[in-house]
Amino acid sequence: MVDTQIRPSDVTKFPIIDAMLSVEREKFVPDAQQEAAYVGDLIDLGDGRCLLEPRTLAKILDVLNISNDEMVLDIAPGLGYSTAVAARMAELVIGVEDDEARAAEAQTILMDSDIDNAIIHTGPLDQGAAEHGPYDVIMVQGGVEQLPDALLDQLKEHGRIACLFMEGELGTVRIGHKSGGRVTWRYAFNASAPVLPAFCAECAFSL
Repeated sequence: MVDTQIRPSDVTKFPIIDAMLSVEREKFVPDAQQEAAYVGDLIDLGDGRCLLEPRTLAKILDVLNISNDEMVLDIAPGLGYSTAVAARMAELVIGVEDDEARAAEAQTILMDSDIDNAIIHTGPLDQGAAEHGPYDVIMVQGGVEQLPDALLDQLKEHGRIACLFMEGELGTVRIGHKSGGRVTWRYAFNASAPVLPAFCAECAFSL
């Protein structure tokens, strides 16, 4: 995976390569998907959720440039793969899952993998985990149409946030930097993923 998907995508930073070599991706997918754990595609986690392509996650981590003294908020990590990878680089990672059973399974997998600087918080994805913040870095593991202020409020001054903004079938990952209480965005790269229900734009109706 690293040699055929990550390095060819111009991701060469040692902490990212080391993290993706160290975390056993097959532990973080449903049993029926284990044979496909390392393919370069989205992996279905059920209930309309998916695990991002390795390339997409690696490039997000590359532009976020997480350091070992930073706290990370990881929204919708599924069974915890992205949380586990980020934990290899950060001081602490808080993953947020809205399904209690999925959150409990993710926490168990993290513990069984000896990852002791990450926890899974159960709650609405669009509300984050304000009680553990604020955060140096926020990342969202799925498509976004609308980003709530509740998440942006949990980002520290001079912090960074990565989101995969979807417009129809087309998606772009953008990195936001917070300065003076405001977040400004810049384009990072193209990608695609299903939009997380909590981040769908509200439908507007007119008579």
